[in-house]
Amino acid sequence: MKAEMAPRFEPGTIEDKWYTFWTEKELFKAVRDIRKKPYTIMMPPPNITGVLHMGHALNNTLQDIMARFKRLQGFCVLWQPGTDHAGIATQAVVEKKLWNEQKLTRQELGREKFIESIWAWREQHGNFILNQLRRLGCSCDWTRTRFTLDEGLSRAVREAFVKLFEKGSIYRGARMINWDCKLETAVSDDEIETTEVKGSLWYIRYPIFDTPDKYVTVATTRPETMFGDTGVAVNPKDERYSNLIGKTLMLPIIGRELPVVADETVDAEFGTGAVKVTPGHDPADYERGKRFNLPIINVLNKNGTLNEHAGKYAGKDRFKARKELVEELDALGLLERVEDHTSSVPHSDRSKTPIEPIISEQWFVKMKDLAGPAIAAVKPKRAEAKSSDSAPPEELPPEITFVPDRWVNTYLHWLENVQDWCISRQLVWGHRIPVWYDDDGNSVALLEDPAPGAKHPKSGKALTRQDDDVLDTWASSWLWPFSTLGWPQKTADLDYFYPTNFLSTDRGIIYLWVARMVMASYEFLGEPPFRTVYIHATVLDEQGRRMSKSLGNGIDPIEMIDKWGVDAVRLTLPLLTNEGQDIKLAPTKFEMGRNFCNKLWNAARLVLGNLDDFDAQLAALSPEQRKSLADGNVTELEDCFIEGKLTRLVADVTDALERHKFNDAASALYRFTWDEFCDWYLEVIKPRLYDKRDGEASRLRVQATLVRVLDTVLTLFHPIIPFITEEIWQNLRPKVAALHGETPAISLALSEWPKASGARLFESQVERFDYMREVTRGLRNIRSEHNLERKTALDAVLRVGSQHQLTLMGERERAIVTSLVNLGKFEIGLGAAKPSPAATVVLGGGSEVYVALGNLIDYKMELLRLDAARAKLVEAVNKLKLKLDNESYVQRAPAAVVQKDRERLSEMAAELDRTDKHLAEIRKLAK
Repeated sequence: MKAEMAPRFEPGTIEDKWYTFWTEKELFKAVRDIRKKPYTIMMPPPNITGVLHMGHALNNTLQDIMARFKRLQGFCVLWQPGTDHAGIATQAVVEKKLWNEQKLTRQELGREKFIESIWAWREQHGNFILNQLRRLGCSCDWTRTRFTLDEGLSRAVREAFVKLFEKGSIYRGARMINWDCKLETAVSDDEIETTEVKGSLWYIRYPIFDTPDKYVTVATTRPETMFGDTGVAVNPKDERYSNLIGKTLMLPIIGRELPVVADETVDAEFGTGAVKVTPGHDPADYERGKRFNLPIINVLNKNGTLNEHAGKYAGKDRFKARKELVEELDALGLLERVEDHTSSVPHSDRSKTPIEPIISEQWFVKMKDLAGPAIAAVKPKRAEAKSSDSAPPEELPPEITFVPDRWVNTYLHWLENVQDWCISRQLVWGHRIPVWYDDDGNSVALLEDPAPGAKHPKSGKALTRQDDDVLDTWASSWLWPFSTLGWPQKTADLDYFYPTNFLSTDRGIIYLWVARMVMASYEFLGEPPFRTVYIHATVLDEQGRRMSKSLGNGIDPIEMIDKWGVDAVRLTLPLLTNEGQDIKLAPTKFEMGRNFCNKLWNAARLVLGNLDDFDAQLAALSPEQRKSLADGNVTELEDCFIEGKLTRLVADVTDALERHKFNDAASALYRFTWDEFCDWYLEVIKPRLYDKRDGEASRLRVQATLVRVLDTVLTLFHPIIPFITEEIWQNLRPKVAALHGETPAISLALSEWPKASGARLFESQVERFDYMREVTRGLRNIRSEHNLERKTALDAVLRVGSQHQLTLMGERERAIVTSLVNLGKFEIGLGAAKPSPAATVVLGGGSEVYVALGNLIDYKMELLRLDAARAKLVEAVNKLKLKLDNESYVQRAPAAVVQKDRERLSEMAAELDRTDKHLAEIRKLAK
């Protein structure tokens, strides 16, 4: 495909064109090839309810960078895409839709029809986020797209469940779990968020059994749970209650007898030092109840209403019952007082409603044994020592590495303190638990649904029903790395692409997902699921806050793509992502990426606009001469400089990407392209291109260098900004073919990653050019600071600091500086005299550069101008200082605004300092 370069870069005109081209040509398709090494990335499957947010955009950009990089290196790359069925979230969405449109509940609709309605919703909406990822340019093998409820993955989930069940690692039991009353399901400890809530602390009087006119006051934040109280606990060292230990209190309203127990875990400083014990609704009380053999009473229905144990409050919502109960206690004289109290309340991360701890029969996975191999996987290994070798055994790297490595501590902390995993959910959308019961309640887990009349293998009685619950969503996604490759079957894909290489994910699911995948992989395959876990930055708003719907501070990636272009978004994100640091992002930050794309586009147009005669000139060369040009055998200073810098760039970018230092790679490419290639090399070679003053041979050599350098830069940049690089490269492709005498790949995506050669560093020429750049910058700074017009030729003197520096400034360097700065006379020497009057810039290594000012400046007018500028700066600095000294302003204003003011004050102070120095220099010169 041939694409003409427009005068201006318009990203919208090329993005769909190239993505369609890539997919139609199946460039991203992973086909096993024994001649290539595999490289596998497992996309964290987004929820089918999901919409692309900035975290997705960052994470998938980083994954795509690795996929495209490894593809260019010649690996057989599989980037596995797919979606998660997201049990709770999806069911909630469809339930809401069902009610809004038909005023029906799922119970009224019935299980089977409700499941059908969710599948219908999924068919219509479930791939929305995957289409957004296509818009981002993700180079996944879309032909392999999987869904955690598809047939193959469902088979894997059942296989894993049955294996663990038969091993005794899955059991059903009554334990305290987290209950979501809105969604009416259990949720795991890892699916709750703790929120600080301003509430009350109620002090309630519990009468003493023998002397009802006396009482013990207990403090509680949840008075409605008192109906489940089965004791009152005090600290045995608390002398206030020593005479009551072993006695009995009366539960207000209900009249139940409650023993007073002595428990060292009671905080005597909290409330009155006496606490109600509610084993059925508080984790600490559950343990307390077990120690003292107190009965467990559950007072809640599944929907959060109180049950028959609450007497007349039965059937009422727990929060409404709380209000009425407190009023009754007050009327009875049993409410001593109420205090404001802020407490940490666990909330469901799905429904955002308070969690209720309850005792419930659920399915659990024993985690301790599974955790052992997962812990060992991130720790260094010791190689087996040879019997004849007295040296200590070599330490081998861990099987799994975290980047940044500090996140391994989060992983280990969870695994080393892991609790059994509650895997059952009281939902209908998900993998139904593959357990069947006979009429006596005997259970059996089966790989296949039992045939009618099938019997329990031990009891011999007919199986009459399947368990109603479904599995936790993570019980399918923990198998994702290998179930997507065909497990439990021993497929060719599983053999070739597994273990995978790279997982990029969010810190929030290190234990929810990452640790569980590692446990599953060692349990079922005996090896790690991946080699590297990259924990990407969290994208915050410009004030450093998490993006959320409630704050309204989210940035829509698709809106940014529409405004700035895909490549601008993809480049800006890694440029802002320093390892281990979160990103403070504002929509305007993407302008940086757009500006760079414009710079690259214009540079490419300049190069291509000067290659019209390139093919004809090459055709006139002998094969040896053409090969010399293609190999980059350069002699001119500037050509050697750019080739040497390019060699270093190839090495640095390759190393950065291999180590997943995405910011380092993007920053190195950005600096080289903008600074060294565009601002210096293209400027220096213009006379050779335009004036042909050095002859046709010199022009051809610089053309060949331009083709080689631009080809390499586009290849290096392609993983980060694939669309603009493909567009430019397709225009450059015929010139690459002409230079090398062979047909390149049909797409830059299938090109070959460049290799750095130590023989092409051109260190001597790079040093000379870099010194020449320093001299040029110094002279340009003098011209700028003194407002000397570009057309005015300047007389300059370079006093070098050493004999070595003198050798760095040869005739070619002198000519380049003279041309770039527009110099008249240019004297260079070890003891070169400083003209008077002159402006001075001190360079590195003891060098100084001077510009003879003579009559170039009207000193009096320059002093007036600088004095006026200084007065304006001082006024602005003082005004801003006064503003920031105002404590009221600092406390009331948004933190981001205050920070910007402080940064602006620092900038103005630096500008004032420069102005003072300039004033001092002009005053000295004016004497």
